[in-house]
Amino acid sequence: MSDGGRSTGAGSQRALRTANTRRVLAALASTGPMSQAALSRSTGLSTATVSNIVGQLRAEHLVSTSPTTSSGRRALLVELTTPPRPAVAAGIDIGRRHLRIVLATMQREVLAEDAVPLPLGHTAEAGIRAAVRLLDHLVAAGDLRRDDIAGCGVAIPGPIDARTGRIAHGAILPAWVGFRPVDRLAQALRLPVHLDNDANLGALAELTWGPYGDAEHLLYVKVASGIGAGLVLSGQVYRGALGITGEIGHMPISEYGPVCRCGNRGCLEAMASVATMIDSLVQSGVVEAGATTQQLLDLVRAGDPVAGRIVEDGAVAIGQALGAVVSLLNPAVAVIGGPLAPLGDTLLAPLRRGLRRFASPTIGAETEVVVSSLGDRAEALGACALVFQASGAESFALIT
Repeated sequence: MSDGGRSTGAGSQRALRTANTRRVLAALASTGPMSQAALSRSTGLSTATVSNIVGQLRAEHLVSTSPTTSSGRRALLVELTTPPRPAVAAGIDIGRRHLRIVLATMQREVLAEDAVPLPLGHTAEAGIRAAVRLLDHLVAAGDLRRDDIAGCGVAIPGPIDARTGRIAHGAILPAWVGFRPVDRLAQALRLPVHLDNDANLGALAELTWGPYGDAEHLLYVKVASGIGAGLVLSGQVYRGALGITGEIGHMPISEYGPVCRCGNRGCLEAMASVATMIDSLVQSGVVEAGATTQQLLDLVRAGDPVAGRIVEDGAVAIGQALGAVVSLLNPAVAVIGGPLAPLGDTLLAPLRRGLRRFASPTIGAETEVVVSSLGDRAEALGACALVFQASGAESFALIT
């Protein structure tokens, strides 16, 4: 019997393992309890492969096994099972002006969620205190116990130095730079904490909650107060040597552009972030200081020519930067997330023009560019997935 295997690297091995596990789960879902030998015959997988998959699924409490007999011989009966109180992950997204928490099970059921505003320039301690209050509220509202929570995934909008665990220079939370959040978060939340950059977790969400579970090469771009990218290469979120990747917001795209907060000139973020767009809208006199992203969206939808031009120019600039990125990495799909995603084709059309103008022609023509289907929950959902991934629950992405 063949497992359809190839030995072409970690990404292909992950895809093969994912496909084989799906076959086993599908067979159990359609047929009911089966012996491992029957599973092997039904799926076409070797007995050793089935045994390994069953062992992993049993460790994740997705199947149970019991002794049985088959054709007069001892065998192992395998059946799907659901834990009486499934493990719950808390996904915490800490942004420049918001805090969002999602509680979800490995079966991709969202049990509770909420978001609250945070003051601009909030300190790490203020953000952590808000996270504790909101988590306590959601645990109570979801009729959960504290020990139902397997852990917390936390999304931070900034680079995280993997060597030290500290927030590196370039974060849009200036009061957090130099701070090491993991230990303090674990102490305050009284739970295991897994930390990552928000764009990385947006990419992970697309693999586990979105429609791209089979994607081997994917680019997730979050366009917000900052601009960052999460990279999926060979089926894995790629974090680089220092844990700092995807900082496309600090790619210079204009030699004579404005000075960026990072110290360089003409960076993408200084030209095309949502904060920059709103500043341009204020300077044009269309809105007053303190305008919101929602006002920008409303003006664009209403056909305001100034707002429309600001978004169009920003989208072309983002496309220019992505042209270089996709020419280098050749992802199959670029997913655009962040608060401008609801604009749909109004954002995507000029972005695609910029990408195809500056990318290698073949790659530019073949790269699919879409908006995220996960909305403003993407990073929090990715943080939930990070908890299950860290616990070794590889089948999280397969449960539907």
